[in-house]
Amino acid sequence: MEQKILTTESPLSRLPGPLLAWYRRSARDLPWRHTEDPYRIWVSEIMLQQTRVAAVLGYYARFLAAFPTVETLAAAPEDRLMKLWEGLGYYSRARNLQKAAKLIAERGGFPGTYEELLALPGIGEYTAGAIASAAFGLREPAVDGNVLRVTARLTDCGDDIAAPATKKAAREQLRGLMPEEAEDIRIFNQAVMELGATVCVPNGSPKCGACPARDFCLGRIRGTAESLPVKAAKKARRVEEKTVFLLLRKGKIALRRRPDTGLLAGLWEFPNAEGALNETEAAAAVRAWGLEPKAWRKKLTAKHIFTHVEWRMTGYALEAAGEGPFLWVDGAGLEAHAVPSAFARYYEEARRLLEEER
Repeated sequence: MEQKILTTESPLSRLPGPLLAWYRRSARDLPWRHTEDPYRIWVSEIMLQQTRVAAVLGYYARFLAAFPTVETLAAAPEDRLMKLWEGLGYYSRARNLQKAAKLIAERGGFPGTYEELLALPGIGEYTAGAIASAAFGLREPAVDGNVLRVTARLTDCGDDIAAPATKKAAREQLRGLMPEEAEDIRIFNQAVMELGATVCVPNGSPKCGACPARDFCLGRIRGTAESLPVKAAKKARRVEEKTVFLLLRKGKIALRRRPDTGLLAGLWEFPNAEGALNETEAAAAVRAWGLEPKAWRKKLTAKHIFTHVEWRMTGYALEAAGEGPFLWVDGAGLEAHAVPSAFARYYEEARRLLEEER
């Protein structure tokens, strides 16, 4: 960030008082804001990474009902954990949660410093700051996209918010102005994030009339708020063509487990092959698995977008004979296995087909 905003004259220095008063009046009523339990705060922060609040609420309640303590999470069977996470995406988050839970359980309790939190699997600077402040009242900032947007607009800063130096400067500035009282510290990071999520919003005009910082926000005063923050353009997503098979045999459907590393590691999927195969090519792929196509039932297409790659999928539902290298499951078995939302279109069709087979 520019040196001029790293002084005591920065608009940021005027933020804490009005922000905290606004937050206490206007904050959304969310379950993780009613606890100082580091475990519950940690679970919420991991679930909220790249996921909307509305989508997280149900998962959060179900997850804590199943694993109410860090010890129960540490001891959970991985398949059960993955099934509870099904549909949230970014499944490495769940695996890192359990890895960290095992370490916490072994040490006999949650680490209580920023540095110790940062050392746990799946916890970066933002999450460590969020837990340290909300659970332990430590003066540690938590800087995410919402926070960077607020600080950029408030200070009229045109630096690239994707640059590590920009994030580091924001963290240092916010650390210097965090309140002193524990009850204020616990909500300060949440308040800045709430402001960014509900008022200083992305992808549109900020709601400056409702903002507690409107009187001293340089972006509003100078008319630059809508053009901020500045962020370098992302690389175009890689497109991958795939052919997905819903293979039916004796009232069951084929599943296979994905490799232990890479995208969607260790989850269950419907058999698939690279490329957009026509029916002749698809039949050859089925035979290569040691199966024999018997009756072609349906062709369907779908698309799924990950952060860096887009899957464009052609799908075939067909009856087949043989065993192949697969797990064959009925409707209840399908429900019991964690199939990622990338295959949502095919999952729903598989459920319908198995219902017809009953």
